[in-house]
Amino acid sequence: MPALLIVDRVGTKHKLTAATNDNVMQIARAAGLPVAGDCNGSMACATCHVIVAPDWADRLTPPDDDEEATLDTLFNLAPTSRLGCQIRMTDALDGLTVRLPDR
Repeated sequence: MPALLIVDRVGTKHKLTAATNDNVMQIARAAGLPVAGDCNGSMACATCHVIVAPDWADRLTPPDDDEEATLDTLFNLAPTSRLGCQIRMTDALDGLTVRLPDR
């Protein structure tokens, strides 16, 4: 089972274990972290916005046009911003680190 490190808004690190194919939004919500995911992964709201650690960004599948369009609605976009609902955990992503953005 791959591990995921989520750094919350105050800098606390949460090391979580994920089932293969779970997405970052689901994992964070299950752990009680403040990731709303209001649209439940349909890429309509961007409330699952995470910032991927730079050393991990190139290892992810690039965002598609729909994800890019949703990310473009954010005011706090970072170069490695992604929608957590679109990052599915695999063994290759074991150790992935993401940060929750400031609101």
